Amino acid sequence: MSKRAYFGTDGIRGEANRHPMTAEVALRVGMAAGKLFMSKDDRRHLVVIGKDTRLSGYMIEPALVAGFTSVGMDVRLFGPLPTPGVAMMTRSLRADLGVMISASHNAFSDNGIKLFGPDGYKLSDEQELEIEARMDEGLQQNLCPPDALGRVQRIDDSQARYIEIAKATFPRGLNLAGMRIVIDCANGAAYKVAPAALYELGAEVIPVGVSPNGFNINQECGSTSPAAMQKAVKEYRADIGIALDGDADRLVICDEKGQVVDGDQIMALIAGEWAARQILRGGGVVATVMSNLGLERFLGARGLKLERTQVGDRYVMARMRQGDFNVGGEQSGHLILSDFSTTGDGLLAALQVLAVLKAGKKRMSELARQFDPVPQKLENVRFAGGKPLEDAAVKQVVAEAEQRLNGSGRLVIRPSGTEPLIRIMAEGDDEKLVSQLVKEIAGAVKRAAA
Repeated sequence: MSKRAYFGTDGIRGEANRHPMTAEVALRVGMAAGKLFMSKDDRRHLVVIGKDTRLSGYMIEPALVAGFTSVGMDVRLFGPLPTPGVAMMTRSLRADLGVMISASHNAFSDNGIKLFGPDGYKLSDEQELEIEARMDEGLQQNLCPPDALGRVQRIDDSQARYIEIAKATFPRGLNLAGMRIVIDCANGAAYKVAPAALYELGAEVIPVGVSPNGFNINQECGSTSPAAMQKAVKEYRADIGIALDGDADRLVICDEKGQVVDGDQIMALIAGEWAARQILRGGGVVATVMSNLGLERFLGARGLKLERTQVGDRYVMARMRQGDFNVGGEQSGHLILSDFSTTGDGLLAALQVLAVLKAGKKRMSELARQFDPVPQKLENVRFAGGKPLEDAAVKQVVAEAEQRLNGSGRLVIRPSGTEPLIRIMAEGDDEKLVSQLVKEIAGAVKRAAA
């Protein structure tokens, strides 16, 4: 595959007002993507745009709008809306393209552009490379005549539409009456919709991280900083805590005692429940190489399989579509329930957990630990250049480590997709051995990178 100039593993992302996250690049994305997704017929073509609460959204959004309208595409603006909401609305409004302006769980100083096709799925690698090729061409020849310029309209009820879609995924005949729920929205895209959906389903809602000011997204709140949720759960004696990230496509939960529940445990809970109800498809779950071996064993004990992909929700989704799975995700809490959504959705995943609690009349602490996680150790080694993983001494140490694990654990050694890091992960039943192996491999990588 060709080297990418703009797109990374999840759209275009970087520090705001620095290449590639500039107004000029956003303008070029709008012009190039607009042209690619405009078919040859005479109908009006439509792109929908949502964003999170970052200050730089005010710069990126109008630049994208200028790009799309200059090639003759109509634009509908949603304002702050979760990433999965934008994916859903791309389909429901029959748009040619959907755009989310967000850097997900990163600090406010970063921003990003994610693109969805008319089916609501993230674009393929080939489509992204095609957009890149067009971005670097002379775009002047693609401009439409003055009478064909695109028109722009703000959709005022986009949040209300998403709330209704979210509520419709909760089982009929159940409600959240009698439940006290802490919801931490990370001062991000879901700051209005998530508390409203839970309230309308009958819960007593304690909102946290719902006062965005352009700078405080993901700042000491949300799924990357669960302490704020844990503190509120204890303070208000809540039944459960739910923390989303800046664009609300991932989630972390804590039980009534304040104990954090990660994505692997949530996947186990939902998959186990759905298998019992005979609505789990694909014969198991799709997760990445980083998911705990304990999840694999949990599923295996129930006659289910864990299919692993490389890191990145787009790869999880691709495998889910290929094998007709309806549950997949990442340990980080990026959970995809394809019966309801074409991408990760923190609120929808939380609603499925709440449905299990209500239907079984159980406390979250009873369900929080679906399996005992196998000891897992992760270390990142920074390197300046070259390919340390191809070094003969590194390969030798890795081969010896595999032998010493002797089938009772796993090694995952991979370069980061976003930074000059080698990520070294080992897991196995012997915690001391796991730590020792990671230390030895990291040492070999450091020597090779020196």
